[in-house]
Amino acid sequence: MKHYDVILVGGGAAGFFTAINLVEKHPHLKVAILERGKEVLSKVRISGGGRCNVTHACFVPSDLVKNYPRGEKELLGPFNQFCTGDTIAWFEQHGVSLKIEEDGRMFPTTDSSETIIDCFLKATRQLDIQVLTQQSVQSIFRGENYWKIETQNEHYSAEKVVITTGSNPKIWELLAQLGHTIVEAVPSLFTFNCKDSRIKDLMGLSTPAIVSVAGTKLSATGPLLITHWGMSGPGILRLSAWGARILAEKKYQCTVVINWLPEEDRESCVALLKTIRGEHSKKKVARKAPVDLPNRLWDNLVQAAGIADEQKWADVTNKQLQQLAEQLTHGQFQVNGKSTFKEEFVTAGGIDLKEVNFKTMESKLLPHLYFAGEVVNIDAITGGFNFQNAWTGGFIIANNV
Repeated sequence: MKHYDVILVGGGAAGFFTAINLVEKHPHLKVAILERGKEVLSKVRISGGGRCNVTHACFVPSDLVKNYPRGEKELLGPFNQFCTGDTIAWFEQHGVSLKIEEDGRMFPTTDSSETIIDCFLKATRQLDIQVLTQQSVQSIFRGENYWKIETQNEHYSAEKVVITTGSNPKIWELLAQLGHTIVEAVPSLFTFNCKDSRIKDLMGLSTPAIVSVAGTKLSATGPLLITHWGMSGPGILRLSAWGARILAEKKYQCTVVINWLPEEDRESCVALLKTIRGEHSKKKVARKAPVDLPNRLWDNLVQAAGIADEQKWADVTNKQLQQLAEQLTHGQFQVNGKSTFKEEFVTAGGIDLKEVNFKTMESKLLPHLYFAGEVVNIDAITGGFNFQNAWTGGFIIANNV
């Protein structure tokens, strides 16, 4: 049996960051990372389209937590211990400089996830951290003074164990056997499948919108991107993250209500259209949008409101104006299913938050067992926030082990 002071199960971002911080703070520790696959850090490699969205330029913990549909309350304390600024400083100290993009996302200045992977691999070599691949954990057992871990071909023991396996059902099952409550996983961060003549042939078009799910309190504001399968963009992704459980219950069949003019409601939109009718009476309604909306989308919504192609503003009836206002601020679209957002498959679910001590990231049920990253029921919207949760958890574990 191979013995270590600390074993980390999971060779992803959280596992590496935790292990490196552990040995930097406590150089005497003998530490190993067990990874079930042939490759380590595979999710880091594809993150941010291969550029690795390391974190987000949101530096105030109380603002940062608002990006976590699950974990908002619990992460406030941890982010006060290790936040975005600390992440930037840590990577700088390890030879990786980061840059901020317009939308706040932060990437290595090289624009390559390999920079982050090389940084982690170099640190593990320098610190003599054992990285053991093709070690699929079959059982985790708590002995009197140590943990015993069996993989398909090895037996290990350790004083302390850190689980950083993300949303791995097998590990969740093993933790459930040890007494932990697992909140069932459902997808988060996905796009909507929607076939509708109003958005047909508008692929690539993006515009600000308010999107709500009919019959619920779910609503999100942000750019909506029309795709060949339906709808995507930050507004839709935000809605999918906050509505992960509700949308799963609906089996991803629902009606979404879209306000294409976020500054207006139905009533104010009717008033606005009446003003436009008075000022542009001789112009055709279709073709050119008199509001802040792409012309092609405007054209389709005018058609959906029953206004003919050649019709001039002067000839538009009050009823047609009402119908156009309805299309602009309260258009109903049928969603039939979802699609994964790029390769970044994120799930909501994991260890019940009530069973984790967020001052130390230790299990409240089992001493010397720690968690970092998405193995607990925490997930975030897109933009580097899931990684920030991993870095923060890893740092706190290293301080407390």
